[in-house]
Amino acid sequence: MTHGTADPATITPEMAAQIRKWRVDEDFSWRAVAQAASELWGSEWGSNQLYGEDLCVAAAKVLREDPYQDPWN
Repeated sequence: MTHGTADPATITPEMAAQIRKWRVDEDFSWRAVAQAASELWGSEWGSNQLYGEDLCVAAAKVLREDPYQDPWN
């Protein structure tokens, strides 16, 4: 389920790889992904959990992966 806070069309492959690294390799929560992305890319969403989930969903789509299956969840 997306919440409309992150548009997959705005996620570059490099951004998707960074988001995947945070979520998968560094085991960030959705909140932590949102915070890291907000700090790195200047988003106003801060640590909003729904924004973090949407970022992960958008990044997974860019990478042609399922955000609700391993290794994302």
